Formats: sequence, C-alpha cells, structure tokens
Amino acid sequence: MSGGREAQLTTELLSIVNSLVFDGVGPEPVECPIHTEGGRIVGLDGPPPEAARVLDARGRVVTPGLIDAHLHAYTVSMDLMENEALPMSYVAAKAAKRLEAALRRGFTTVRDVAGGDIGLRMAIDEGLIDGPRYLFTGPGLTQTGGHADPRPGHLAVEVLGHHAGEIVDGVDDLRRAVRERFRTGSHAIKIFTSGGVASPTDPLRSPQYSAQEVRAVCDEASRRDSYVAAHAYSPEAIIHSVTNGVRTIEHGNLLTEQTAVLMAEHGAYLVPTLIAYDAMGRRGTALGLPAVSDRKNREVLDAGLSSIDIARRAGVRIGLGTDLVGDLEDEQLLEFRIRCEVDTVTDVLRSATSVNAAILRRPDLGVIREGAAADLLVLGGNPFERADVLWSPERLVIRSGRLVNP
Repeated sequence: MSGGREAQLTTELLSIVNSLVFDGVGPEPVECPIHTEGGRIVGLDGPPPEAARVLDARGRVVTPGLIDAHLHAYTVSMDLMENEALPMSYVAAKAAKRLEAALRRGFTTVRDVAGGDIGLRMAIDEGLIDGPRYLFTGPGLTQTGGHADPRPGHLAVEVLGHHAGEIVDGVDDLRRAVRERFRTGSHAIKIFTSGGVASPTDPLRSPQYSAQEVRAVCDEASRRDSYVAAHAYSPEAIIHSVTNGVRTIEHGNLLTEQTAVLMAEHGAYLVPTLIAYDAMGRRGTALGLPAVSDRKNREVLDAGLSSIDIARRAGVRIGLGTDLVGDLEDEQLLEFRIRCEVDTVTDVLRSATSVNAAILRRPDLGVIREGAAADLLVLGGNPFERADVLWSPERLVIRSGRLVNP
C-alpha cells in the first residue's frame, strides 16, 4: 500500500459493537466487539476507545472481508478473441469498475488468475481506484491451441493483446515467461492444463502442456517462494497438474474420488467457480456465447456440485472463486447461493475467508483476530439462521478499518 493511503489509516479508529462475530475459522459466531486502529484489529473485548467511531451491528453477523480467489479483472468480454484485441486503455477502465463493484459486494481481497498487472495494483494502492487488495498472476500461460488460445481454427490470425492469456510453448520459453511475471509483480503463476468452455479449438478433457513444461513452470515458481494455479477440469488433467507440482486446481468440475484423494495427498487446494457455469447457462446465449461453448458449459455445470462433495469427503481444502467474465460479473455473490446447496454456511464462509487466505499465504487476511488486517464485512442479518443473507446486497464493507460504503 502506498504511503499516502497508509497515512490516512494511522489515525482511523473504528469499533463494532453488539454484533455476532464469525472469525473465519470457528464453527459458529460469538458475541464480541471488534476494535480497529491504523488498518489493523487491535482488540476483541472491552469498551470502544474514546476517540473511536462506533458502529452498532446489533442483529447482524460480522465476518472477515471476503476473498475471491478466482477473479478476472481484464476479461471484459465473453468473446476471447475480442477480449484480447480490445485497446488496453478500455480494458483497464472496465477493470477498474469491476474491481470497485467487487469491493462493494464485500470482497476486500481478490486473486486475479489469468490477467492483471502491476499498473492496476499501483492504481489501487495509490487510491486512484477504490478496489480490493489485488493479487494477480498476469496473463495465464497456454500452449498453442490450448484453452487461452482464442484463435478459431479456420482463420490465420495473431493474438496481440495478451490481456488474459499468452501462448508460450517449450520449457525454455516458459521459464522466461515465468521469470518475467515475477519481475513485474505477479503473486503466482497461472497455467491452463485442460481444455475449457470458452476456447474454440481444444477438447474439454484433454491434458495440456507436457509434464516437463508443467514441472518447469512449478520449479520456477517454487524458487520464488510462490506457486502455480492450474485451470483443469478432467481427472486426467488434474492428475497431470498435481503430480507435476501444481498447488491449486481451478474449477475441477469433473473431479473423481480417486483424483480427490491424490489431491489431498499432495496438499493441493480446489478452487471451484460454480456461478460461472450457472450464469453462462442462463445468460450466455443472449450475450453471444457460441454453441460449442454452450455444449461444453452444460457438461461441467452438471458435474460441478458433485465435485464439492467429493473433494470434501477426501479431505481436500476447498476455496472459493467466481470466474465471471464479461457482463456476468454482477452475479459474484450468487456463488454463495450455489455453494450452500451442498455445503454448510460455516464451510462456505471458511472457503471465502480463512481457506482462501491460506491459498494466498496471507495469515493476516481471512480471519478476525488481534493483529489481522481490519478487512471486515457486516452482513445484513444472520446467515446461520437464513443462508440468503450471504448473497443479499445489504451489507457494510470495511477495508483496512475504513467504511467503503457508509
């Protein structure tokens, strides 16, 4: 965070009283006050400091600020080729609006997997954009003809933008691309190791990149004390990813019991993004989703809910992401509605807070405890009594101890 914003935070004192507090870890909320100063939680008992601004949250539940572990700020169109060819100035302006909206929904941290850059983070840190904490991977790495290769097979065209994906083949070129991403501030690395819904030329289930290529990417990331996130749907692609060093499996809709056990043995996380397929199923055709993508989407949509149950029974730690592209981004909160069909409210909230923070390796996020970042969400009621509180827009958002939407 820039010095200017830090200076604003050091004199801010905020106390939340009369609330039930879900700390991101425990089984249920408990009643206690929360005192913050300088962007940090400084106490969880006693009366508010004399100079503090006091927020009475009676009848409401306070949670840690939400984390979306699979967001795409730069994927502003559902047409992959158009998305990569749009002017960067336009894409950045749209990205700013997407991030501002995410923050007002309560997502105080996002991980942009396949997109973003250091300039967008600088704009947030300097207060030019009112957005969440922003961790990015830069363009995802895809093989020729892989999921992030937007070129239709019948056209001889080049991809110029590299907003969300970059075509990189071969061990040496992949190592160079990974090093360049870390040089320019990437939090982690994103690769595509299976086909996808929106891509025009690749089968959904087939593994992508060779084992040597995946291992090279993971080796470069580990030596920077970072990790690799892989887009993977099928059991074959998930096994291919995890056994070659990938740490987080994004989507994983076609997960099997045997594959989930392997993920647990390797300590790999699952980041489901169920709302993306649900929203595309309902709205995709009207927004121009091609027929081939619609067929792929229905295959992964039907399997998505089962993957949560399979992963949880195998002991896989499950995060939460949304993966909404184009105009579908306004459905971000509905990921909670879908997840509550197969998970408890406690498990869903843990996924969106402490588990996602563990994925990010940020112990100061996703929890309510002394010393943690004062990123907080005051819900409109008690989701442990009515789950729909989780996706209701009624909420107060606090980022670094300051009200975002007073």
